[in-house]
Amino acid sequence: MAAQNFDMIVIGAGPGGYVAAIRGAQLGLKVAIVERENLGGICLNWGCIPTKALLRSAEVFHLMHRAKDFGLSADGIGFDLNAVVARSRGVAKQLSGGIGHLMKKNKITVFMGTATIARPGTVSVKTDKGVEELSAKSIVLATGARARQLPGMEADGDLVWAYRDALQPKRMPKKLLVIGSGAIGIEFASFFNTLGADTTVVEVLDRVLPVEDAEISAFAKKQFVKQGMKILEKATVKKLDRKPGQGVTAHIEKDGKTETQDFDTVISAVGIVGNVEDLGLEALGVKIDRTHVVTDEYCRTGVQGLYAIGDVAGAPWLAHKASHEGVMVAELIAGQHPHPIKPNSIAGCTYCHPQVASVGLTEAKAKEAGYEVRVGRFPFIGNGKAIALGEAEGLVKTVFDAKTGELLGAHMVGAEVTELIQGYVIGRTLETTEAELMETVFPHPTLSEMMHESVLDAYGRALHI
Repeated sequence: MAAQNFDMIVIGAGPGGYVAAIRGAQLGLKVAIVERENLGGICLNWGCIPTKALLRSAEVFHLMHRAKDFGLSADGIGFDLNAVVARSRGVAKQLSGGIGHLMKKNKITVFMGTATIARPGTVSVKTDKGVEELSAKSIVLATGARARQLPGMEADGDLVWAYRDALQPKRMPKKLLVIGSGAIGIEFASFFNTLGADTTVVEVLDRVLPVEDAEISAFAKKQFVKQGMKILEKATVKKLDRKPGQGVTAHIEKDGKTETQDFDTVISAVGIVGNVEDLGLEALGVKIDRTHVVTDEYCRTGVQGLYAIGDVAGAPWLAHKASHEGVMVAELIAGQHPHPIKPNSIAGCTYCHPQVASVGLTEAKAKEAGYEVRVGRFPFIGNGKAIALGEAEGLVKTVFDAKTGELLGAHMVGAEVTELIQGYVIGRTLETTEAELMETVFPHPTLSEMMHESVLDAYGRALHI
């Protein structure tokens, strides 16, 4: 059977793969994309999007309980977990269908099946109908990642849940243990805690949200505890005893002591593993380090014509990083000269309550890197819009190089900070200094004014504190 020829084959149709395919098609390349499960990948079907839909339901539920604060009344407040989940799945389905439309519009050939790279430039796809042979000079690996399973703590879909189980919960947990306090763990903890689960979070490192600035982590933790969460830091779940139909006994070690606690549900959120198996990568000589494909700054693997983007190519594990890499690689393949991506200028967002967002270096990392820093802070309590929204708990923090005024990092916790952070991201991309940020006129009354005030504060010029 003759191979079907393309200019570019993309393996994986998540936010890295489908965006790479679209950009390639825009540049006149003949593109094929291979997907074994759902167009839109994990992000759209089982990650970023459906979790935001769940968290929005929790946010509205939280606000309903606060109706009185706003001069409103709401009686008999309750929720239907199945309906909350159905809304979340509906949102994901709508967007997944949209990706199919984008593939058609851009004349991208979609193969639903499992890909292996038989040899450089050749991809075999096992579909329902048999095996399709495809060939192209350029192949883009965008196979993503999956939940890491710790030995003895593997998800079983009943007592111990991974993210997929938590997105389609069979029941509302009464007593919930969340292992891991990165973005995924904290978002699920926030969702179930808001709906009334007695929630405990165990984090092996010394603080929750460990990649965030220490001050922001501490502020967020205080809010989580105020909401009734129990947070155990520098703690390890050593063992889970499962009792089908009853629950789980967790052996938790902290400060050298091991204690047992009973839970009816456990969510494991302890990181991810790259999808590198069964693709034929080892035979091609692709370097793999701890389940992630090793690439250079242009996502090249070292094997002629083979690129790797997104989660399979390592941290930061963010959909928007994958998409941006997809665009860069498509442009390279089409003979253009794109800039490599600077990981330090990619924002991270966590949609717990309160939200957390950041870009660039934390204060500690900036000092470690040898910078002399100027740090500015502004609390939500000093902002008129935050008070009017009834969201006066929060903080905006900015870190500057004291010598040059370069914006090294920005860190936020509070209402809608995931929408605000982009202002600082643009600032970093434009290589802004404190002077331009100070001269920028921020509209009033908005939450964004706190960004201005935080910059002013770094230079002893804050107006409203």
